[in-house]
Amino acid sequence: MTDQGRAYMYGAATVGIWSTVATAFKLALRHLDPLQLLLVATIVSLLVLLTVLAWQGRLRELGSVRRADLARSALLGALNPFLYYVVLFEAYRLLPAQVAQPVNYTWAITLTLLSVPLLGHRVTRGELLAVLVSYAGVVCIATRGDLATLAEGNLHGVALALASTVIWALYWIANTRSALEPVLGLTLGFAFGLPWVLGATLAFSSLPLSGEALRGLPAAAYVGAFEMGVSFIFWLKAMKLTSSAARIGNLIFFSPFLSLVLISLVLGERILPTTLLGLACIVLGNLLQQRASRR
Repeated sequence: MTDQGRAYMYGAATVGIWSTVATAFKLALRHLDPLQLLLVATIVSLLVLLTVLAWQGRLRELGSVRRADLARSALLGALNPFLYYVVLFEAYRLLPAQVAQPVNYTWAITLTLLSVPLLGHRVTRGELLAVLVSYAGVVCIATRGDLATLAEGNLHGVALALASTVIWALYWIANTRSALEPVLGLTLGFAFGLPWVLGATLAFSSLPLSGEALRGLPAAAYVGAFEMGVSFIFWLKAMKLTSSAARIGNLIFFSPFLSLVLISLVLGERILPTTLLGLACIVLGNLLQQRASRR
């Protein structure tokens, strides 16, 4: 198999994983609260990342990281996994998966907006059009075509889903200044984030040791191993092997539609026409943003 063929294979595997995570979130949240889910997922993800570093023979590199990089990793760990997933999981707890998942998908548009004050970028007309189209999709999904029924009255959940895109965009902007190799940097971030997650769980929730909580552990472990771990590594591998980042990048637009199929089949949610229309607007906005940024 050629390198490009392997890149497509890793990219498709990543998209497949991303398509399952909204369903996995909701399954886990049937038995765990957001902090309990995050605690289990973070521990599992950290173990996966450490295993990858050990398999690559790179564990010793953790002990030779500069203090400045450690400090930056501590900050990044507070953003991801801690703040980002606390907010995202709470949004999923409050909203139907078919609402939370597409709204969270607007993070690339949020990144464009935040790059103006934080990185000094200028928003072009094309990027502004992308923003308007994407957020029109958010309004369509959240209101189901009727402003009086905003996400079944759950404005709080929609606000949290949008807030998660801000945190994720801030994480990626801060991450651009990290000199660490991506897997090593992510491992350190999760190592620094774990104490935050554990402290919050002990302060505001409880360890997932009860009979009901134990039923949610498989889904939570899946989230940690795949959403937070394997998918990241597969995506890096795909981007490294490909001769065209755009070809691989375009694969991500299959993910939200595949996700809706699983949400319908596994969770039993009836996918509304306004969800499909809104998601189409969000995907179109992302495509427009990509096109505008390449000019």
